[in-house]
Amino acid sequence: MKSRLMKTTMLASALGMTAAFVGSAFADESLQDVMKRRNLTEENVLAAAKTYTPTGGRDEFLSFASGGQYGGVIVFGIPSMRIIKYIAVFNREPWQGFGYDDESKAILASSKTPEGKPITWGDTHHPNLSKTNGDYDGQYLFINDKSTPRIAVIGLKDFETRQIVVNPILTTDHGGAFVTNNTEYVVEASQYPGTLDRKYQGLDKFNDYRGGITYWKFNRQKGMIEPENSFTIELPPYSQDLTSTGKGPSNDWSFTNSLCTERYVGGIESGRPPFEAGCSAHDTDLLHVINWKKAEAVFKAGKVEKINGMAVIRLKTAIDEGLLYLVPEPKSPHGVDVSPDGKYVVVSGKLDTHDSVYDFDKMQKLIEAKDFAGKDPYGIPILDMKKSLHVQVALGLGPLHNQFDSKPCIVYTSLYVDSQVVKWNYCEGKVLDKIPVFYNIGHLMTMEGDTEHPKGKYLVALNKLAIDRFDPVGPLHPQNEELIDISGDKMKLLYDMPLPLGEPHYAVAISLDKLKPLVRYKYGTNSRTEEASPFAVRPGSEHIDRSPGKVEVFGTVIRSHYNPEIVQAQEGDTVIYHWTNAERAEDETHGFAVAQHDVQLSLEPGKTASATIQNVKAGVYPYYCTEFCSALHLEMEGYLMVAPKGGAVAQPAAFSTGQTYTKADFDKQYKENLDTQAVIDSVVAYITSVNYKDFPTVVALVSDATDQLNFAKDARAKADDFSKKGDWQNAMLWANQWWQYQVKAADIGLRAKTYLEQNGAKKVK
Repeated sequence: MKSRLMKTTMLASALGMTAAFVGSAFADESLQDVMKRRNLTEENVLAAAKTYTPTGGRDEFLSFASGGQYGGVIVFGIPSMRIIKYIAVFNREPWQGFGYDDESKAILASSKTPEGKPITWGDTHHPNLSKTNGDYDGQYLFINDKSTPRIAVIGLKDFETRQIVVNPILTTDHGGAFVTNNTEYVVEASQYPGTLDRKYQGLDKFNDYRGGITYWKFNRQKGMIEPENSFTIELPPYSQDLTSTGKGPSNDWSFTNSLCTERYVGGIESGRPPFEAGCSAHDTDLLHVINWKKAEAVFKAGKVEKINGMAVIRLKTAIDEGLLYLVPEPKSPHGVDVSPDGKYVVVSGKLDTHDSVYDFDKMQKLIEAKDFAGKDPYGIPILDMKKSLHVQVALGLGPLHNQFDSKPCIVYTSLYVDSQVVKWNYCEGKVLDKIPVFYNIGHLMTMEGDTEHPKGKYLVALNKLAIDRFDPVGPLHPQNEELIDISGDKMKLLYDMPLPLGEPHYAVAISLDKLKPLVRYKYGTNSRTEEASPFAVRPGSEHIDRSPGKVEVFGTVIRSHYNPEIVQAQEGDTVIYHWTNAERAEDETHGFAVAQHDVQLSLEPGKTASATIQNVKAGVYPYYCTEFCSALHLEMEGYLMVAPKGGAVAQPAAFSTGQTYTKADFDKQYKENLDTQAVIDSVVAYITSVNYKDFPTVVALVSDATDQLNFAKDARAKADDFSKKGDWQNAMLWANQWWQYQVKAADIGLRAKTYLEQNGAKKVK
């Protein structure tokens, strides 16, 4: 023990001397010295100061960005621009165990195509947060998959995917996921037209193809989408695109733009001009203006047709019931966004230099008066564009998307071709400022910029190209997300952040104080459903159930062992592991991998997760913890022993060691354990002398340390029993196990002591 402590002390001293030397070298430099050495300007330093987050500090906002072809969500802080987490959604991700434990496999299995084809990736585009009264509430995140039209629900208690629903009638989905003002529905619009029954129909019948907008009913109490209470409105074979839901006076409406209203079909391989030529011939396309609240009533009245299990409001019904109207919009639009007060709808046309601001009240009066400019080929009433407009503003080349400021009437628009962000007043129709970005911006995001009460302060430009912005890494460059300060009259570029995973499209940002994530699960939770797992066991209740062809393990994990550690099976068996993490300390995660098998679990405190291995082959397979969890992490191991078919299942010996222990060995170890306990007692004395109960993090640590000391007490009793029998072999092993528990208790206690010291704990009277 002393030699171990001496080595630790010497190492700490050496590290301290090195740190002191390096620190003094840097401390000798002034700010001006650093600026000169790194060729920094005052503007550079000011930008750095605006984004710097001190050690242990927190950001003001948390952003959720789509991961594109990664298939998940990227979480980063603002203004630090530090990537905090990746959330697996439509993809397998081993660090989180998503797609590897039985619970998440069930979620992915539910997301197959309607024909039953498994899809192992996703093309995520548009994340959106749940809202209450038009503002983010921090409870749920939704995101779509363009490739296979799916919507995922992510719980923000633990930032895990809880549900994936598959649209049974659409073929692609770019226009999702968007939520109504109280998260009654998650809105998903088709991209490319198809056949709603998903059967073959030749392109010579393209005018008979259809698009659609699905309104997925969300049950907030359950945190789940209810397909049985959802409906789709059939639309013409235009390429529907992005959606914005109404606010305030427009609360019951949603607005979905479109492109390729020409309904052109390409065929470059047969000599026809490509799609892009025919799909951009008109001067305008058509904005869909939909009364979703009225459509809900039509759905509930049963005026629908079931197609592949989806309730569909047919196009004729939508027209007859007054649910659907069209208004011309700028050429090949991309963004449609409702202003915070719900009075205006701002549309960007990427092949037009203008943004168009529609007046919701004017459109409503035209609808009430049935003052229509005409009808489209499918009989949908079209509102007159000029009579619907509030103002049109020339912004620049390639306007794509819009986001709003906390200041009244201020909106920001991305200019793809110009590689700029433009700030303008949509009430007065006046451009206020422009700033270059690097390069070719797609979406942009302000803080809570699509809510009724945007926060302002920052804007993030999601740029499609990086080119020369970062260190060269080959032909495939990262994307570039740039942080821009919008707090003043002029926009200021603060920071470039490479995003090297997938092609992020859109992002949303929420004030950090609105998020209330868990620090641990209630004991025995199935994290994928947030419900109690039927497979959870408490320490002391671990067991292995055996039946013909099946071995089922109900175990616990805790620093630093599995219980059970050795599992016996025969070739051909199905082996099922159910592990529960019995830790209570924050961030004390364990992993579980079985060598040579596709098994990897992430076991956060309180979580229960399962792994099934079918038709095991004869062999010796170690299993181990994949998350570095303690000083004895490498000793956290076990064996899956698979005997040949029909062979005997050999039981492990009482103990196995290459060393013979004596009474002297035991006495030495026993004394070291008593000395260690004295150190632990001193730490406990400090903790109990201050107001530790005022710190929930420390309370959890104390609970875990108490558990370890109880385990130590039990191990000491066993060591004492064997010593009385003169069995020095077992006495020594149990004494060593006693010490291992002490080390873990000491580690936890020192973490608690440090936390208290750093967070201003006070002496109690």
